[in-house]
Amino acid sequence: MRIKMKPVYLAAAVAMAFSGSALAQEVVKIGFSGPLSGGAALYGKNVLMGMEMAANEVNAKGLEVGGKKYKLEIVSLDDKYNPSETAINVQRLIQQHKTPAVLVPHSGGIFAVQAFNEKANTLLLAYTSLPQVTERGNKMSVRIPPDFTIYIDPFIKVEMAKFGKNVAIAGADHDYAKAWTAAFKPKWEAAGGKVVAENPMSYNKATDFYSGVSKVLQDKPDVMFIGGASEPSALVAKQARDLGFKGGFLIMDQAKIDEMAKVIGGLGPLEGSVGVLPLAADPRPNAKLFVSNFKKIQPDRDPTSEIGLNYTAVHATAIAMKLAGTVTDGVKIREQMDKAFKTLPAENNPQEIEGLDPKGGTIANVLMGVVEGGKIKDVSLRTANAGK
Repeated sequence: MRIKMKPVYLAAAVAMAFSGSALAQEVVKIGFSGPLSGGAALYGKNVLMGMEMAANEVNAKGLEVGGKKYKLEIVSLDDKYNPSETAINVQRLIQQHKTPAVLVPHSGGIFAVQAFNEKANTLLLAYTSLPQVTERGNKMSVRIPPDFTIYIDPFIKVEMAKFGKNVAIAGADHDYAKAWTAAFKPKWEAAGGKVVAENPMSYNKATDFYSGVSKVLQDKPDVMFIGGASEPSALVAKQARDLGFKGGFLIMDQAKIDEMAKVIGGLGPLEGSVGVLPLAADPRPNAKLFVSNFKKIQPDRDPTSEIGLNYTAVHATAIAMKLAGTVTDGVKIREQMDKAFKTLPAENNPQEIEGLDPKGGTIANVLMGVVEGGKIKDVSLRTANAGK
């Protein structure tokens, strides 16, 4: 038996079909592939929190591009800090979710994605301070944090003057930490110091660092160079203190002092440490405004640098879409990213990113923090990143 549909119902059905299609097209997605489980999960979740906070604000104000309104959505996939999984995830984000931009917060995953993102016309938002990310010439990449090499000399000056010239290297063993170590060692030695021990450890796979820390402490260092994700970095520092280490910690910028303190019950074990100044301790007006706004949403915690910088990156990407007049053309969006960063409102730019250098790295002033008397103090590094 054939059912004949009346014209009015047929028209309604067609309208509903086109309405559903139109609604689907009004969502623009930014992808995320990072560690949401394993030893670096806290790090990945902080990155994602900043992205989602920005997306919520963009949607609350309304995102209009080319005369059409869109909803911004963050699509997140867990890669467990494994670059091969990152590549698979990003391919899925591009093919299944049609993301014009993806954010990856670790250098191994970023390098894996750089093998194909240009051909896919996909903007790669690279959350790593590794300078090689932009030096490779990938025209579809933006490096979100400033180049980490600007920290090395002032960090060395503080720790060497306070504790001595013998350093033990006990950082993580992933690509980013290896790059930090390779840049740090000659600088330490050029300043008159000596590397007395070197034992990189798998921060993202282990929770007990007793044997690795014991090994480097046998050579009686004055300073320990440590760093990876904040949570395992904190456990390394605590293990060193438990084993009697009295010296200082030079903490590479991936680990954040305030996040480490939460893991080990306070700043006491981190006395004498030097690292990136936490966002909550940043005295600049933009940072104070962001911290105040963040606490309205999360009153029981402080925002981290990862939260702030990736929040800014998503806001800048939304502005770049408006400037480009498209939510699908990654090439045109990338072309507008420098201008987008430069036109960010103060409340959306807590770390005061000034724009991009010619290679696609952010230009910003960074602050250094030291732990003294159980408090994190701003020692005003304020070194402008010249886009190395």
